Amino acid sequence: MIVRPLGWLGILRLGLVQTALGAIVVMTTSTLNRVMVIEYALPATIPGLLVGLHYAVQVLRPRWGYGSDQGGRHVPWILGGMGVLAAGGFGAALSTVLLSSSAMAGLCLAALSYLMIGAGVGAAGTNLLVLLAKRVVPERRGPAAMLVWVMMIVGFIVTTAIAGHNLDPFSPGRLLVVSGTISVVALLIAGAALMGIETSADITRARLANDNPREAGEGAFLEALRAVWNEPQSRRFTIFVFVSMLAYSSQDLILEPFAGIVFTLTPGQTTKLSSVQHGGVLAGMVLVALLVNPVTKGRFGSLRTWTIAGCIASAAALALLSLGGLVGAGWPLRTTVFALGVANGAYAVAAIGSMMGMVSDGGAGKGGTRMGLWGAAQAIAFGLGGLAGSTASDIARALLGAPMPAYALVFALESVLFLVSAVLAAGLSQAREPVRPRSVSVPAE
Repeated sequence: MIVRPLGWLGILRLGLVQTALGAIVVMTTSTLNRVMVIEYALPATIPGLLVGLHYAVQVLRPRWGYGSDQGGRHVPWILGGMGVLAAGGFGAALSTVLLSSSAMAGLCLAALSYLMIGAGVGAAGTNLLVLLAKRVVPERRGPAAMLVWVMMIVGFIVTTAIAGHNLDPFSPGRLLVVSGTISVVALLIAGAALMGIETSADITRARLANDNPREAGEGAFLEALRAVWNEPQSRRFTIFVFVSMLAYSSQDLILEPFAGIVFTLTPGQTTKLSSVQHGGVLAGMVLVALLVNPVTKGRFGSLRTWTIAGCIASAAALALLSLGGLVGAGWPLRTTVFALGVANGAYAVAAIGSMMGMVSDGGAGKGGTRMGLWGAAQAIAFGLGGLAGSTASDIARALLGAPMPAYALVFALESVLFLVSAVLAAGLSQAREPVRPRSVSVPAE
């Protein structure tokens, strides 16, 4: 049920929240990871475990989505999540600095900080997507999802570019100042963007429009989750999300260490390389948004077609990156990383657009639970992917005795995972065209 539909300005405001969320997260998954592995000479498994910890907390996403299905306010969840995320982001930077003087204190603070990051991302991200799905008219959901994700990638690009510029020459003090500034600014942007976007009248309308009676308790939640899992389309899409996101995330934690070790780039240079990758992701997302929308009427392919194509292109780019790991200096690293970003962006935005279109399939009143299930699959895959990529690189280096063939092997395995994802995507049905919701008579605001 759509209640007081959001216009494009409202969608842009929610996109700013996603931008702020991404700005904090990207520091923990790229820059801090590289500092731990290279500047402090820690095994890549440690940041892999920490990032895995923050994704593990997000298995609670279906519960938060179910709460949204039952009615209530979304904005306090989003703001509260952003606050926890900002504190966790700065705590993660502080813990990284502590590692140089006290490994135990640093690791304990890091574990707590990454748990906070996971809880903040899960609470804010899930409720943001549910709010977007409930308040955007069906024909705008796909383009709205693309716009919001493009804005998140913009946050990645701007943050990594600014951080990369200000981190050289590297020092612990610089790291703390950059991380703290990013957390504070991101929280302020999110708060300003959400101001007045949800009113008491909106909450009343949402409750009146809910086709399902409000049910409390874990038994009711588990029953709703079971019902969503038993929907064939939801279950197939959950499996696809898991496998494809496993492939997507496995290179996250090893790309910067790979560039630093094999190509001898500095912390600032590897952070800028992440900016190049995210620029490619943005280009891929914009490309699909321009080619697949109501105006083009499917002349350039469907979201499903672009999902498959994005998976295949990502597999090809990872294969080239694997070859680059064997060649070493002289390989066009920036071009390859940009191509990987474009392929990843095309895949990701097509999959997200399909998800937004499918959120109401299978029965009314379970959109939040459905979104939460897919979000949990993504979170688990990201956690396992980061850990698998970093651990595999450590194991491969121990077995092969050199970093170059080790990274080449890991990137090759990730390429295979994307090919498997393409096969799974080919087996998905097209999302049904959503029907317009019935109207509900409510008192004027």
